[in-house]
Amino acid sequence: MPLLLNNSLLELNDFISIINNDHDFEISEERCEKLKESYNFLFDFSKDKIIYGINTGLGPMAQYKIQKDEQVQLQLNLIRSHAVGAGNPLDDATLKAAMLARLNSFLQGKSGVHYSCIELLSQMIKKNILPFIPEHGGVGASGDLVQLAHLGLNLIGEGKVKYQGEWCSTEEVFKKEELQTIQIKLREGLAIINGTSVMTGMGINNLQEAKNLFNWSLSLSCIMNEIVESFDDHFSDELNFAKRHKGQREVARQMQAILGNSKRILKREEHFFTDQNLDQDIFSKKVQEYYSLRCVPQILGPVFDTINNCAHVLEDELNSANDNPIVSLSEENVLHGGNFHGDYISLEMDKLKMVTTRMSMLSERQLNFLFNNKINKILPPFINLGKLGLNLGMQAMQFTATSTTAECQTISNPMYVHSIPNNNDNQDIVSMGTNSAILCQRVLNNTRQVLAIQIIAVCQAIDYLKIESKLSPFTQKLYSMARDIVPVFIEDTPKYEEMAAIEKLIKECEIKLPTFVESEMSLTV
Repeated sequence: MPLLLNNSLLELNDFISIINNDHDFEISEERCEKLKESYNFLFDFSKDKIIYGINTGLGPMAQYKIQKDEQVQLQLNLIRSHAVGAGNPLDDATLKAAMLARLNSFLQGKSGVHYSCIELLSQMIKKNILPFIPEHGGVGASGDLVQLAHLGLNLIGEGKVKYQGEWCSTEEVFKKEELQTIQIKLREGLAIINGTSVMTGMGINNLQEAKNLFNWSLSLSCIMNEIVESFDDHFSDELNFAKRHKGQREVARQMQAILGNSKRILKREEHFFTDQNLDQDIFSKKVQEYYSLRCVPQILGPVFDTINNCAHVLEDELNSANDNPIVSLSEENVLHGGNFHGDYISLEMDKLKMVTTRMSMLSERQLNFLFNNKINKILPPFINLGKLGLNLGMQAMQFTATSTTAECQTISNPMYVHSIPNNNDNQDIVSMGTNSAILCQRVLNNTRQVLAIQIIAVCQAIDYLKIESKLSPFTQKLYSMARDIVPVFIEDTPKYEEMAAIEKLIKECEIKLPTFVESEMSLTV
């Protein structure tokens, strides 16, 4: 059954299922009628009134009156003049997400666009015809003006699209698929480009990636605790519920669920709360682990909470009318304002890239612990399973993890506060939301690379210690998945292909965390 798009909330999971071609969709008849009603109202309302972007110029030239016989040309000029993006095209998932986000914004019935926009956008999404949208150009204030202008170019039958994996002329593809270009009637050009759909679509894809990286990060942190035979009190309810943060509590609960059946997790009462250690001056067993092992709930808890808040904001933006002006059928009015401003998305993408960088930092520190025999005291240097001195083990992989983490730290500086006035100071404070989403995507890709190195490292450590059979069932499964791709190694050989293969595993395998509780914050996908 196709998913019916009407005036109800489009949930993020349904949005993603459409993007992944897992679910078809249809627009309800009721919604179709409401959209046509909105257009008809605006058509009549604007006949004897001054409405921005219909019979006025645009931006700082809004003071100029546009005559009736020039109004269609204004919309075409707007699209063509703003199709000036630069850089590499956005990835396919972002392109499709941007189209669906724009469609869903129109479906709110507050944009007053001609129904031909809805029909063509729907067909392009269903037929996987993707717009050519370069990554650079938007400042995120009047929405994604430049990026969405490239989509607008396609809707009027110009520019190029990706079709069956190749870039082709829009005219050629539309002719082959028997698609009709949109009819410019009132403000279709302005409505298409004046919104937050690129940053929102990319943001939703980023969110899904962040959720998955969180699951891997938490799972690897659990394996790290198994490797060192950690005590269980640092992820207990008693300790973590002494703080009131939901994320910290949930992370602790998930660690309990993952490690509950592990034979490598110890109880403090059996080691330090007995008489056997009272006469020792120096304890052979470490009393408390390093922070990167002991403070996982406190470190990943804020990550968890940030991801969940980001999901709420993105879902709200997705289901909003985010252009200008806004048509109000209930008040029979047209309202001018700034719903295109991307501050909400910009701030959330900044926060998401910061917590993702935090995951890369946690992974890098845990790697350093594994590689440094002077601090772990149970593994050879760089988990070298060969001849020390002759073989080098994973020494060079640390360089890659460290440099990649450093790049994450640098590009995690917030875009939200980097406003630069432009557009003759009409846009005197801007969001930079799409830039923030693009940088967030890069941080996510980087962090996946660091986690891939860590997966290889923990597998080497498990084999050196011969503890596979003592791991929890959950972590045993992760170990086996990784070992199917990268077998244990002793000799020094290039590992870049194996690293890339593990990175692919992380991206494509959305692991589900076991948990003791059903939570509205659950990250299982």
